Amino acid sequence: MNKVELVGRLTKDPEVKLTSNQTQFCNFTIAVDRRFKDQNGQRQADFINCVAWRQTAVFIQKYFRKGNRIGLVGSIQTRSYDDQSGQKKFITEVVVDEAEFVESSGATSGDAYRQEPVAPTQSFNPPATDSVAASAPTAPNMQIDAPTMGGFDEGQSGELPFEI
Repeated sequence: MNKVELVGRLTKDPEVKLTSNQTQFCNFTIAVDRRFKDQNGQRQADFINCVAWRQTAVFIQKYFRKGNRIGLVGSIQTRSYDDQSGQKKFITEVVVDEAEFVESSGATSGDAYRQEPVAPTQSFNPPATDSVAASAPTAPNMQIDAPTMGGFDEGQSGELPFEI
């Protein structure tokens, strides 16, 4: 499985470009803090190269700026090319599948981009009845009846009521 989840800050304003086939893409770098501080008490960061395609690229350019925190889900991709002097260069980058707001400066946390970009708001307002958010499907309110599923009581031992 090749899945990456990152939260970091953009190192510069993202810019959408076009391939020769007119496909939109955006290359950018995010600074991701390491979990621990160094010997001097300073927090270290890794600078991760990323690429987003099509609507995801447009979404990132439209709603994020240098210094903004961004949450990303994607996969690691490696590629190589020969530079002008004939030396082989290797590139490792994250191909972004999803991008989301992770700070409240523009949108509420958890506004993940899947299909349509959602404009950031300064405060939470319930969606208008004719908006995309109002028509989005929601999970049904379900309660699972554990005994009918063959659940275990505390302290019970034995075989599982289903096959693994």
